[in-house]
Amino acid sequence: MHLEELQAFVLSSSDYGESDRIVSLFTLEHGRIKGFARGARKSRKRFGPALEPFARVNIQLFLKNGLSSLRSADIIDLYSGVRNNLEAIAHAIYACELLELLTPEGVSLPRLFRLFSAYISSLDTGERGMAGRRFFEANLLNILGYRPSLYACSRCGAEFDMRGALVLYGGEVLCFSCTGSGRRISINALRKLDSCLSTGKFGAIIFQKGELGEIALLLDELLMAHSGRKIKSLDFLNQVSD
Repeated sequence: MHLEELQAFVLSSSDYGESDRIVSLFTLEHGRIKGFARGARKSRKRFGPALEPFARVNIQLFLKNGLSSLRSADIIDLYSGVRNNLEAIAHAIYACELLELLTPEGVSLPRLFRLFSAYISSLDTGERGMAGRRFFEANLLNILGYRPSLYACSRCGAEFDMRGALVLYGGEVLCFSCTGSGRRISINALRKLDSCLSTGKFGAIIFQKGELGEIALLLDELLMAHSGRKIKSLDFLNQVSD
């Protein structure tokens, strides 16, 4: 066992005992891991504010299965632009929770690390609307292998026509021949969602009126199906969002 230095985002942290903290981290090198920060609540020199949610840090730790031993953390960016805006904080905390719920432990996901970094940076510079959130969700699901069927029915394989498709519980996307129930999603919304997966740049896709609502319906179903439990931060996000 040797000391490693990693790039990481803090996803969450919780107090342990009188002075320690347990920290959930999303690292470039090893994906999501947990660390035990002994004395973190008392040692300003070693940790200070570096263990706050969505802080970007360089960390030094002894990597172990289960719970790594966190020795120190140096701040790269605290994203003050996010922390000074309640809605931006809600979006960032929500994104952190999605990573905790959906990513496997100990698996490096560099594309997802870059996506998350770009999303937090966009929030930091003032892009805080629904479009950015849905862009992040769509690409998150795609990277993790949960991409929905956007061009053809997931049951019979028939290509969607100009009527679009129907979204069932759990995010299954079917043609009108395979089901008569479900919520309709237009062909334009399906194509726009596909465009989101072809670029990693926030703000590059412009949504027309109504498209975001249709896309949100599909993404919400997929996230609920794959998260396995209620997304706790979603209530707070819905309360503070425009």
